Amino acid sequence: MNTSSEDYHALLARHDAMRLRRRILAPEGSGTAPRRQAPVEQAYDGRADQQLISACLPFVSPVEDLVEDLYRYLFERHPYLRSLFPESMAFQQAHLVAVFHHLIGNLHRPDELTERFVQLGRDHRKLGVRPAHFAAFEAALLDALRLRAGVRWSAPLEEAWLRMLRLAVTAMVRGEEEAIAEPSSWEALVTSHEMRAPDLAVLRVRPQQDYAFRAGQYAAVESPLLEQAWRPYYLARAPHQDGELEFHVRARGAGSVSDALVHGTRPGHTVRLAAPRGALCLPSAPSDDLLVIASGTGWAPAKALLQQITAEPARAHRVRLLLLDAVAGGAGRTAPEPYDTEYLEAFRRGKPWLTVVPAAQDTRTAGVELRALNGVLPPRPGAAARQHVCLVLSPEAEDGAGARTRAFAERLTAAGVPSAHIHHDTSLTAWTEPAATRTGPGLLSA
Repeated sequence: MNTSSEDYHALLARHDAMRLRRRILAPEGSGTAPRRQAPVEQAYDGRADQQLISACLPFVSPVEDLVEDLYRYLFERHPYLRSLFPESMAFQQAHLVAVFHHLIGNLHRPDELTERFVQLGRDHRKLGVRPAHFAAFEAALLDALRLRAGVRWSAPLEEAWLRMLRLAVTAMVRGEEEAIAEPSSWEALVTSHEMRAPDLAVLRVRPQQDYAFRAGQYAAVESPLLEQAWRPYYLARAPHQDGELEFHVRARGAGSVSDALVHGTRPGHTVRLAAPRGALCLPSAPSDDLLVIASGTGWAPAKALLQQITAEPARAHRVRLLLLDAVAGGAGRTAPEPYDTEYLEAFRRGKPWLTVVPAAQDTRTAGVELRALNGVLPPRPGAAARQHVCLVLSPEAEDGAGARTRAFAERLTAAGVPSAHIHHDTSLTAWTEPAATRTGPGLLSA
């Protein structure tokens, strides 16, 4: 790292320390220091901006070229920002294209967008992104938009893009501010690395600081072999006194984070972890009938949830585990090999409340998977209404399990299971990691 880069990062560190000190000395409502009056936020109805941006999107399309121009402007004017990004920008650019389409398509739901981007702001802290970076991003985006649109660019169109961008950025800065007192990442020692299949490893890691999480959550992991590249993985172990975490990782191809963790990581190495995230969890109140459906490495969070139930005996009324090749391989593989069968066999002993329901041998198509539900759903709607379901399909499927998860949720709802009783995590099921994935901060990385 050169001297200018060291000075830049030292400046950011001092800036964060000053903000944290102000928050400690002047907490909300303490009156110990004057506080600026927060401006009254007007409710933002994004429909008009959505219509204008959508109608004029051909002016700046293809969006892929717009994003390429944006990053070119950004790095030419602020070379120090290049270090925040991975070496290859291909996946990063594709990700930002998807983000722009998501923003434009959901401007009519600003509250939902705000909630999502607050969380993204918290997550961006692990990448070294600070509020000052967004101003540079905004300027580069405007220049790229003007370049692409040429004479068709107009003040109303620029104002619409700015309002959309600032909706997201304001939420992200808020998320970053709210998380200023927590670590931006955790360094963890790899204590165990076991190959369970040619492309699958089970890792145990021990964070050097306390790492609080819930069973069912996931964490983004960075390998030192691919700096600034992060990939989310479910935590495969409930919180334990020894503090160790477990991850089940299937390699996705040369150059990917998963490949680095499976084939390039050994005990004694270190990795970095982001804060735990995710909405998958057990029902808030003990359920008389809980169905856990898992496939592929979706077995990892199912394993953590079952451990949590064991730690809370009041929950263990009746639990059924439907395995769709969960511990016997993954989607699209012709001869899957077991990777956690011995653990499951030992775990189920002495637990009369747990029933393991293996699906048909070949459940690698959506139709067969959905038919597997017929044997575990209550035949009477009244009984189905009392059913709770935790749904964790393989995140390494081609669609990131998103479409399959939605199909399962629709089938469960049609059978009488209330939608509020179907517990799954859309933020991770939408993820697919192609080969050579290197996710940097961009505007809105996951």
